[in-house]
Amino acid sequence: MSLEKTFIVIAAFNEEKSISNVIVKLRKYNYTNIVVVDDGSSDNTFKVISQLPVHALKMFLNRGQGAALKTGIDFALRQGAEYIVTFDADGQHQAEEIKDLLSVVSKPGIDVALGSRFLKTNNKTNVPLLRRLFLKFGVLVTWIFYGVRLTDSHNGFRALSRKAAKAINITSDRMEHASQIVEELKVKKLNFKEVPVTITYSDYSIARGQSNWNSINIGLKMIFRKLLR
Repeated sequence: MSLEKTFIVIAAFNEEKSISNVIVKLRKYNYTNIVVVDDGSSDNTFKVISQLPVHALKMFLNRGQGAALKTGIDFALRQGAEYIVTFDADGQHQAEEIKDLLSVVSKPGIDVALGSRFLKTNNKTNVPLLRRLFLKFGVLVTWIFYGVRLTDSHNGFRALSRKAAKAINITSDRMEHASQIVEELKVKKLNFKEVPVTITYSDYSIARGQSNWNSINIGLKMIFRKLLR
Protein backbone atom coordinates (compact mmCIF):
# COMPACT_ATOMS: atom_id res chain seq x y z
CA MET A 1 0.00 0.00 0.00
CA SER A 2 1.11 3.59 -0.59
CA LEU A 3 2.11 5.46 2.55
CA GLU A 4 1.05 8.64 0.77
CA LYS A 5 -2.55 7.72 1.57
CA THR A 6 -1.83 6.69 5.17
CA PHE A 7 -2.36 9.31 7.86
CA ILE A 8 -1.28 9.08 11.49
CA VAL A 9 -3.59 11.02 13.83
CA ILE A 10 -2.39 12.03 17.29
CA ALA A 11 -4.33 13.82 20.01
CA ALA A 12 -1.96 15.78 22.24
CA PHE A 13 -2.71 17.48 25.55
CA ASN A 14 0.24 19.03 27.39
CA GLU A 15 2.71 16.75 25.61
CA GLU A 16 5.54 19.22 24.97
CA LYS A 17 8.04 16.80 26.56
CA SER A 18 7.26 13.75 24.46
CA ILE A 19 5.71 14.75 21.15
CA SER A 20 8.96 15.54 19.32
CA ASN A 21 10.39 12.07 20.02
CA VAL A 22 7.15 10.47 18.87
CA ILE A 23 7.27 12.33 15.56
CA VAL A 24 10.95 11.48 15.03
CA LYS A 25 10.18 7.77 15.44
CA LEU A 26 7.20 7.93 13.07
CA ARG A 27 9.25 9.65 10.36
CA LYS A 28 12.00 7.07 10.81
CA TYR A 29 9.51 4.57 9.39
CA ASN A 30 8.60 6.93 6.52
CA TYR A 31 5.24 8.11 7.85
CA THR A 32 5.04 11.67 6.59
CA ASN A 33 1.30 12.37 6.77
CA ILE A 34 1.09 13.05 10.50
CA VAL A 35 -1.76 15.05 12.01
CA VAL A 36 -1.24 16.33 15.56
CA VAL A 37 -4.24 17.94 17.24
CA ASP A 38 -3.39 20.09 20.25
CA ASP A 39 -6.35 19.60 22.57
CA GLY A 40 -6.27 23.04 24.22
CA SER A 41 -2.93 22.49 25.95
CA SER A 42 -1.76 24.92 28.62
CA ASP A 43 1.93 24.24 27.93
CA ASN A 44 4.00 24.71 24.74
CA THR A 45 2.62 21.71 22.87
CA PHE A 46 1.29 23.76 19.95
CA LYS A 47 4.50 25.78 19.69
CA VAL A 48 6.47 22.54 19.50
CA ILE A 49 4.28 20.83 16.90
CA SER A 50 4.17 24.01 14.81
CA GLN A 51 7.92 23.60 14.29
CA LEU A 52 7.67 19.93 13.34
CA PRO A 53 6.96 18.43 9.87
CA VAL A 54 3.33 17.65 10.72
CA HIS A 55 -0.16 19.00 10.15
CA ALA A 56 -0.53 21.00 13.37
CA LEU A 57 -4.13 21.64 14.38
CA LYS A 58 -5.21 23.68 17.40
CA MET A 59 -8.31 23.30 19.57
CA PHE A 60 -8.67 26.38 21.73
CA LEU A 61 -10.59 24.54 24.45
CA ASN A 62 -9.62 21.27 26.11
CA ARG A 63 -12.51 19.08 24.97
CA GLY A 64 -10.89 15.68 25.39
CA GLN A 65 -9.14 12.97 23.41
CA GLY A 66 -12.28 11.85 21.59
CA ALA A 67 -12.99 15.32 20.22
CA ALA A 68 -9.35 15.81 19.24
CA LEU A 69 -9.20 12.49 17.40
CA LYS A 70 -12.43 13.23 15.55
CA THR A 71 -10.98 16.58 14.48
CA GLY A 72 -7.84 14.86 13.21
CA ILE A 73 -9.71 12.03 11.49
CA ASP A 74 -12.04 14.46 9.71
CA PHE A 75 -9.02 16.46 8.56
CA ALA A 76 -7.27 13.32 7.28
CA LEU A 77 -10.38 12.28 5.33
CA ARG A 78 -10.54 15.71 3.69
CA GLN A 79 -6.91 15.23 2.65
CA GLY A 80 -7.81 11.99 0.89
CA ALA A 81 -6.64 9.45 3.48
CA GLU A 82 -7.33 5.82 2.62
CA TYR A 83 -6.03 4.53 5.97
CA ILE A 84 -5.95 6.31 9.31
CA VAL A 85 -3.92 5.18 12.31
CA THR A 86 -4.65 6.64 15.75
CA PHE A 87 -1.48 6.92 17.80
CA ASP A 88 -0.72 8.15 21.33
CA ALA A 89 1.39 11.22 22.04
CA ASP A 90 3.07 9.91 25.19
CA GLY A 91 5.37 7.31 23.65
CA GLN A 92 3.40 4.20 24.62
CA HIS A 93 2.87 3.02 21.05
CA GLN A 94 5.56 1.61 18.77
CA ALA A 95 5.95 3.14 15.30
CA GLU A 96 7.44 -0.08 13.94
CA GLU A 97 4.17 -1.91 14.67
CA ILE A 98 2.00 0.35 12.49
CA LYS A 99 2.80 -1.87 9.51
CA ASP A 100 1.22 -4.82 11.34
CA LEU A 101 -2.07 -2.95 11.70
CA LEU A 102 -1.97 -1.71 8.11
CA SER A 103 -1.24 -5.16 6.70
CA VAL A 104 -4.47 -6.40 8.33
CA VAL A 105 -6.78 -3.47 7.55
CA SER A 106 -5.67 -3.44 3.91
CA LYS A 107 -6.97 -7.00 3.41
CA PRO A 108 -10.32 -7.46 1.66
CA GLY A 109 -13.20 -7.66 4.12
CA ILE A 110 -11.39 -6.03 7.06
CA ASP A 111 -12.44 -2.48 7.94
CA VAL A 112 -10.63 -1.92 11.24
CA ALA A 113 -7.49 -3.32 12.90
CA LEU A 114 -7.55 -3.01 16.69
CA GLY A 115 -4.34 -3.20 18.69
CA SER A 116 -4.33 -5.59 21.67
CA ARG A 117 -1.66 -5.55 24.35
CA PHE A 118 -2.93 -8.89 25.66
CA LEU A 119 -2.14 -10.80 22.48
CA LYS A 120 1.54 -9.92 22.80
CA THR A 121 2.96 -12.58 25.13
CA ASN A 122 5.93 -10.54 26.33
CA ASN A 123 3.73 -7.49 26.98
CA LYS A 124 1.20 -9.04 29.37
CA THR A 125 3.48 -8.88 32.40
CA ASN A 126 4.27 -5.23 31.73
CA VAL A 127 0.69 -4.11 32.29
CA PRO A 128 0.30 -2.80 35.86
CA LEU A 129 -1.95 -5.14 37.85
CA LEU A 130 -4.75 -2.66 38.58
CA ARG A 131 -4.73 -1.46 34.97
CA ARG A 132 -4.98 -5.05 33.80
CA LEU A 133 -7.99 -5.69 36.05
CA PHE A 134 -9.84 -2.58 34.89
CA LEU A 135 -9.10 -3.36 31.24
CA LYS A 136 -10.48 -6.86 31.67
CA PHE A 137 -13.58 -5.38 33.29
CA GLY A 138 -13.97 -3.28 30.14
CA VAL A 139 -13.67 -6.43 28.03
CA LEU A 140 -16.48 -8.04 30.03
CA VAL A 141 -18.74 -4.96 29.72
CA THR A 142 -18.08 -4.75 25.99
CA TRP A 143 -19.05 -8.39 25.51
CA ILE A 144 -22.16 -8.38 27.73
CA PHE A 145 -23.65 -5.05 26.70
CA TYR A 146 -22.44 -4.64 23.12
CA GLY A 147 -21.92 -8.20 21.94
CA VAL A 148 -18.35 -7.53 20.83
CA ARG A 149 -15.70 -9.98 22.03
CA LEU A 150 -12.25 -8.45 22.38
CA THR A 151 -9.13 -9.14 24.41
CA ASP A 152 -8.37 -5.44 24.89
CA SER A 153 -11.32 -3.05 24.90
CA HIS A 154 -9.56 0.26 25.48
CA ASN A 155 -6.48 0.42 23.28
CA GLY A 156 -5.96 3.65 21.36
CA PHE A 157 -3.65 2.06 18.79
CA ARG A 158 -5.85 1.19 15.82
CA ALA A 159 -6.05 1.46 12.04
CA LEU A 160 -9.19 2.44 10.16
CA SER A 161 -9.99 2.07 6.49
CA ARG A 162 -11.51 5.10 4.81
CA LYS A 163 -14.87 3.31 4.83
CA ALA A 164 -14.68 2.77 8.61
CA ALA A 165 -13.40 6.27 9.37
CA LYS A 166 -16.34 7.78 7.52
CA ALA A 167 -18.86 5.43 9.14
CA ILE A 168 -17.74 5.69 12.77
CA ASN A 169 -19.37 8.67 14.46
CA ILE A 170 -17.39 9.78 17.52
CA THR A 171 -19.62 11.94 19.71
CA SER A 172 -17.93 11.21 23.06
CA ASP A 173 -15.43 13.99 23.62
CA ARG A 174 -13.31 12.34 26.28
CA MET A 175 -11.71 8.95 26.95
CA GLU A 176 -14.96 7.00 26.60
CA HIS A 177 -14.67 7.55 22.84
CA ALA A 178 -12.67 4.28 22.66
CA SER A 179 -15.66 2.34 23.93
CA GLN A 180 -17.94 4.19 21.54
CA ILE A 181 -15.74 3.18 18.62
CA VAL A 182 -16.17 -0.47 19.62
CA GLU A 183 -19.93 0.06 19.83
CA GLU A 184 -19.91 1.63 16.37
CA LEU A 185 -18.22 -1.48 14.95
CA LYS A 186 -21.28 -3.47 15.96
CA VAL A 187 -23.88 -0.88 14.97
CA LYS A 188 -22.32 -0.13 11.57
CA LYS A 189 -21.52 -3.80 10.92
CA LEU A 190 -17.84 -3.14 10.34
CA ASN A 191 -15.46 -6.08 10.18
CA PHE A 192 -12.49 -5.93 12.51
CA LYS A 193 -9.54 -7.98 13.66
CA GLU A 194 -7.32 -7.64 16.72
CA VAL A 195 -3.57 -7.35 16.19
CA PRO A 196 -0.86 -7.94 18.82
CA VAL A 197 0.86 -4.69 19.79
CA THR A 198 3.33 -3.61 22.44
CA ILE A 199 2.40 -0.94 24.97
CA THR A 200 5.40 0.59 26.72
CA TYR A 201 4.70 1.69 30.26
CA SER A 202 7.04 4.32 31.66
CA ASP A 203 6.69 6.54 34.71
CA TYR A 204 5.82 9.36 32.32
CA SER A 205 3.15 7.47 30.36
CA ILE A 206 1.57 6.04 33.52
CA ALA A 207 1.39 9.51 35.06
CA ARG A 208 -0.12 10.87 31.83
CA GLY A 209 -2.59 8.00 31.43
CA GLN A 210 -6.11 7.77 32.74
CA SER A 211 -6.63 7.06 36.42
CA ASN A 212 -8.23 3.86 37.69
CA TRP A 213 -11.27 5.87 38.75
CA ASN A 214 -11.57 7.22 35.22
CA SER A 215 -11.53 3.63 33.94
CA ILE A 216 -14.44 2.79 36.23
CA ASN A 217 -16.25 5.93 35.09
CA ILE A 218 -15.84 4.93 31.46
CA GLY A 219 -17.25 1.46 32.18
CA LEU A 220 -20.27 2.94 33.95
CA LYS A 221 -20.92 5.34 31.07
CA MET A 222 -20.84 2.41 28.64
CA ILE A 223 -23.42 0.56 30.70
CA PHE A 224 -25.71 3.57 31.20
CA ARG A 225 -25.56 4.50 27.50
CA LYS A 226 -26.69 1.00 26.58
CA LEU A 227 -29.42 0.79 29.22
CA LEU A 228 -30.88 4.19 28.30
CA ARG A 229 -31.32 3.27 24.66
